Amino acid sequence: MSIILASASPRRRELMKLITDNFTAVAVDADETIPENIDILKASEYLAKIKAKSAVEKFPKNIIIGCDTTVICDNRILGKPKDKNECREFMKMLSGRTHQVATGCCIMNKNVMSSFTVITDVIFRQLSDAEIETYISTDEPYDKAGGYGIQGKGSLLIEKINGDYFNVVGLPVSKLNQELNAFYKYILKF
Repeated sequence: MSIILASASPRRRELMKLITDNFTAVAVDADETIPENIDILKASEYLAKIKAKSAVEKFPKNIIIGCDTTVICDNRILGKPKDKNECREFMKMLSGRTHQVATGCCIMNKNVMSSFTVITDVIFRQLSDAEIETYISTDEPYDKAGGYGIQGKGSLLIEKINGDYFNVVGLPVSKLNQELNAFYKYILKF
């Protein structure tokens, strides 16, 4: 069984190569509406399941990996900023504070599903207005949850992290590798 990574993210594709080269990445079209009653730290896992289920319908003979990353501050999910004003708002909210990055992953085939969430605390430095304006004037923030990329210029905004660095980039490679190995062992029993 080959692996399908249900993600259009170039960052996830690069990180997946740390686990295996034997995969195909595909974009999936799935309804990413989060139910109101969901635990905010589990929202990314919920979305990962939705993406994986969408992909397994198209690729029923494969192992599917769905992923989603959310940035959470003040019990609010900060998505991809729509414009400079929203990005500025995000940067001011994150400045000098700790927030969480949660990446949910779902591994499934047509018969079995396993999912998990990895959470990393990210601490931003206290940012000046000038630093915020410089950062939001780049192209970097607008395709990233929370409006920053830890692997790019966003690294200049961060004081430290507690947890998995790769989780903040968008794929918790160590945990995913362990879960993928366990998934293989489980399905080989049947």
